[in-house]
Amino acid sequence: MAKKPAPSPATVHALGDHQPGEGRATPAGNRGNGDELHQQVESGAADPAAYLTDNFGHRISDNQNSLRAGERGPTLLEDFVLREKIFHFDHERIPERIVHARGSGAHGVFECTKAIPGLTKASIFQKEGATCPVFVRFSTVAGGAGSVDTPRDVRGFAVKLYTDSGNWDLVGNNIPVFFIQDAMKFPDLVHSVKMEADRGYPQAASAHDTFWDFIGLMPEAMHMIMWAMSDRTIPRSLRMIEGFGVHTFRFVNEKGEGKFVKFHWKPVLGIQSTTWDEAVKIAGADPDFHRRDLFEAIDAGDFPAWDLGVQVFDEAFAAKQPYDVLDATKLIPEEDIPVEIVGRMTLNRNVDNFFAETEQVAFLPSNIIPGIDFSNDPLLQGRLFSYLDTQKSRLGTTNFHQIPINAPKCPFHNFQRDGMMQTLVPTGRANYEPNSLAEAGENGGPRASAETGFRTFETNDERNDPVQKLRIRADLFADHFSQARLFYLSQTENEQAHIASALVFELSKVALDHVRARVVGQLRNIDEDLAKRVAAGLAIDLPAKEKAARTPVELKPSDALSIQKNADDTMEGRKVAILFAEGSDKAAIDKLKGHIEGAGGTAFLVAPKVGGIKVKGGTLKADGQLAGSPSVLFDAVASILTDEQAKLLSKQGAAVQWFMDAYGHCKTIAHDDATQLLLDKAGVEKDGGVVSVDKFADVGTRRHWAREAKVRDLA
Repeated sequence: MAKKPAPSPATVHALGDHQPGEGRATPAGNRGNGDELHQQVESGAADPAAYLTDNFGHRISDNQNSLRAGERGPTLLEDFVLREKIFHFDHERIPERIVHARGSGAHGVFECTKAIPGLTKASIFQKEGATCPVFVRFSTVAGGAGSVDTPRDVRGFAVKLYTDSGNWDLVGNNIPVFFIQDAMKFPDLVHSVKMEADRGYPQAASAHDTFWDFIGLMPEAMHMIMWAMSDRTIPRSLRMIEGFGVHTFRFVNEKGEGKFVKFHWKPVLGIQSTTWDEAVKIAGADPDFHRRDLFEAIDAGDFPAWDLGVQVFDEAFAAKQPYDVLDATKLIPEEDIPVEIVGRMTLNRNVDNFFAETEQVAFLPSNIIPGIDFSNDPLLQGRLFSYLDTQKSRLGTTNFHQIPINAPKCPFHNFQRDGMMQTLVPTGRANYEPNSLAEAGENGGPRASAETGFRTFETNDERNDPVQKLRIRADLFADHFSQARLFYLSQTENEQAHIASALVFELSKVALDHVRARVVGQLRNIDEDLAKRVAAGLAIDLPAKEKAARTPVELKPSDALSIQKNADDTMEGRKVAILFAEGSDKAAIDKLKGHIEGAGGTAFLVAPKVGGIKVKGGTLKADGQLAGSPSVLFDAVASILTDEQAKLLSKQGAAVQWFMDAYGHCKTIAHDDATQLLLDKAGVEKDGGVVSVDKFADVGTRRHWAREAKVRDLA
């Protein structure tokens, strides 16, 4: 077990004395008239934290019974203990986020690995080795807080950096582009993808009429649709997703010189996805698969990390491109501007309290620090307005910045006062400025600094006429298909089949014929073969091509956009299941387990029964029971059995399905001779990924996509 990190910031916060007691004293127990258990503090206990109190410090004598008018009488209104307890319970849930409701969070640290003072005056980038705390929240977009972790969906990737210049919130996704170009359309997008208004379903799914009706009428969304239908939206783990700032921002240096910048988070473990069939089955086997994976990895000391990279460019570069860099539906290929790594973020501590931290954390794109500034991206501009308003609605008070998870870790002073849930106690009369109270010996309060304060980038070099006031988009925003085609053609043949199959699945859920036809007509602007494959998968005639507002430009494919072309041949972060039963060879199991763990992976022992099982060479305890540990939860599987146990297991559907799914999901299967009986029954054929146990080290780190055409029909 990894060494516990430093105490939570909550314990050293100004409200530290108000934290719940840790219950250090061993309570004495007795039973009441109804045999209810009363756990009471030891008589004369000296530790104040040992005493149960209400929210105002009044010690409570009985936490089991309401105050009644007689033994069987009505409850009395004067029972302030009951009223407070029920009142708080009734209000302990706050409104869900409209989007990104289901989230997972963790604490960590960011370290600058390459100083870039020539590009930005942001304090965190001035010196190699500079660090600051971070909090990261990963999330799905469409589903509610009670949905599952593995739907086909965009993943939110929001990072709060507590710098010495204030909080910097980089609020992005695991995809570098977005569905829409202007924030005006965001409510429509979300309304369309959320549960249908008349029936309240489907939950956390985009495969329904209203979403695809909207998409078919919004060609600007087609680039994002290629990403959304790719394996990027069914990730293996939150530790294995990329993060993107999405928008074009600005770096500003000490001289006031500015350049455009796009932010990238590159996972140290590499990018990895599941197949669609796995994602569906994982949702049934473990709805908390991603949340559990992140928590357990950090708890075990396998701290996930991401490198922060930047693409920096000037207006001259921007003006030459066949797309507009202020268009959030476009990306800059890494082949054109390589990503320069400038820092590393490591998540090293799980939250102490999910509600107080993960649920109450408030991210604002408007939280930037000197040296970072905005561009005129119309989607970004709308977000700058929306998020602040949202936090007041969700958290109930304009003082949400005082919640520990949101509070900066540098001094903050201003003249803002009062408001609901005010926890600070400002003193003096100075709640306005200018004031001259200091001349009378009073505290006059803080003042602005022209030298070190935040200054907005002044130069207007975004090819814009600031005199005009227009509801209009720039001409290049009308090219909706060039980059969608770029993304599709950058994928491997196998990944292209996954995109086509995803489109077939999604559109098969659409009941409106004209919507399906319109979307396929839009696909013809991306790639004729893709459109034909989807039409064939839907058993419809190829519809007429939808008119493109701007003729697509042929762009050079980018290998950086493919997961499979960039797959890391590593065991780090991967989880391998080893199936065993009574009589299995413990020495062989230990040897395989040692190899997996020595290579940085996790070995998970699966057996028909949990608890101590007699094996050759001793006793082994399983980590999981076979029926509750399906192979979809693992990256590879292995099996070490006896002939007798293999024969018994061959009669169990869970065991046969275990191997059938692993084979169908193109995973490595390592086995001994006895297991062959099970493999034959599961229809597993020999190939480069079905090997003997002693060969696992050679192929266990990868998927075997050449197998896929044999095990499922792809569009």
